[in-house]
Amino acid sequence: MRGRSFQPGRLVTGLVLAVAGFLYAGDAGGLWQIPWFTAIPLVVGGLCLAGLVAAMARGVRGRRRARDPRAGAGAGPDAPR
Repeated sequence: MRGRSFQPGRLVTGLVLAVAGFLYAGDAGGLWQIPWFTAIPLVVGGLCLAGLVAAMARGVRGRRRARDPRAGAGAGPDAPR
């Protein structure tokens, strides 16, 4: 059974949301003070960055697949074997 392909956009999304959660957990624990509106630019900016990273990864994979003469329809990393 093959593993799943690496998706850098999901990695960036997870990291940004983990950082936001860490910041607010520290605020809830009394370690520091975070304004309530900090989450909005952090999450929106992180999602935009994740979308950009995912689009770039898709473009790189598409070019790689186009150059590979063995790659036919459905020959991607997620294709069943």
